[in-house]
Amino acid sequence: MKVIFLQDVKGKGKQGEVKEVSEGYARNYLIPRNLVVEANKGNLKQLELKKKGEEKQAEKEYEEALALKETLENTEVTLLAKAGEGGRLFGSITSKQIAEALKKDKIKVDKRKLELNEPIRTLGYTNVPIKLHPKVTATLKVQVKEQ
Repeated sequence: MKVIFLQDVKGKGKQGEVKEVSEGYARNYLIPRNLVVEANKGNLKQLELKKKGEEKQAEKEYEEALALKETLENTEVTLLAKAGEGGRLFGSITSKQIAEALKKDKIKVDKRKLELNEPIRTLGYTNVPIKLHPKVTATLKVQVKEQ
């Protein structure tokens, strides 16, 4: 029996796949638990429409990420911190502080998207990569000044 998987089933198939399974397994286990639906014309058409909608959504997210990348690369964030001799900071600048500074500039970026390997501990300019989308990475210029 051909079925469309609504959820991942270990060892059988992933969500959205159309596969052949035994009729008894489908009727007695998969269908009662709403893991699959029978692959008839209506359900296949519905699956196709859902995939097209997901593709449009993914394309829209990609376009938004490109626009945000353009904005971020033309933006410079300035943060103030107390520093000692040689430009070493007493504390450090974290991704959370950078995200909050961007929020003040009306740019919303999740702190987890900032790929800061370790906090900034020196004065001056630092380039911080931001992963906006699997295909889009922006570079933000962060300046740390003495308070």
